[in-house]
Amino acid sequence: MKLETKKTLEQKRRWRVRRKVKGTAERPRLSVCFSNKHVYAQCIDDHAGKTVAALCTTGKELKDQKVLPNVAGAKVVGEKFGAKLKAMGVEAVVFDRGSRRYHGCVKTFADAVRSAGVNF
Repeated sequence: MKLETKKTLEQKRRWRVRRKVKGTAERPRLSVCFSNKHVYAQCIDDHAGKTVAALCTTGKELKDQKVLPNVAGAKVVGEKFGAKLKAMGVEAVVFDRGSRRYHGCVKTFADAVRSAGVNF
C-alpha cells in the first residue's frame, strides 16, 4: 500500500473518532499519541480550546526514566498522567484513541489511567 493511501486512511479514522468525541470543562478529552520514540498524552477542553493537562516522555516529569513507547511505557505514562489529573481535580474524561485500535498500548494506557481513579 502506498504511503499516501496509508496516511489518508489514518486521517479518516482519526476524523471518524473525533466526530463522536468532544471534550467539555467537566469531562475533557483525553488524547494519547504514540510515536516511534515517545508517548504523548493531553487532556483538552474543546469548548474553550485549552489544554487542561499534558504529559510526555520528553517532559521533565519522565525525563530521568527510560520510558519506551511500548506496553510497559504506556502503563508508566498512564499511571503518572492519572495521578496528575486527580491532583488537578479532574474526575472524568472522554477517551480519544486517535487513529489507533483500542488494543495493546492504547488499552494499557487507558487501564492505567482508570486505575488512578479517573472515570471514562
